[in-house]
Amino acid sequence: MKTTANLKDMTRGWFIGDFEPSAFNTDACEVGCKTYAAGEKESRHYHKLATEVTLILRGRVKMNGVEKSTGDIIVINPFEATDFEVIEDTTTVVVKVPGAAQDKYDGTPD
Repeated sequence: MKTTANLKDMTRGWFIGDFEPSAFNTDACEVGCKTYAAGEKESRHYHKLATEVTLILRGRVKMNGVEKSTGDIIVINPFEATDFEVIEDTTTVVVKVPGAAQDKYDGTPD
């Protein structure tokens, strides 16, 4: 099997989805492998269309004030807001279904 891409060439770890660059282009889902350093944060956000599933591959984070660690899988449904605070260096695998460009909204839904 031929390698067609490398994660280092992807944007913020996202490698499957309806965007470029991607290793596989589809609007069915989005998949990313993301690395974070301790202390990094992502602000509260939500999706209107996509369900977001996050696997903590290694490390520790807080999502909505609840600590999650290696092996935990978190499912965030549409219109459910979350934030993300990295407690120790962390790698995640994130899947969004369906892939939905421009489906990230700051804050908490009304």
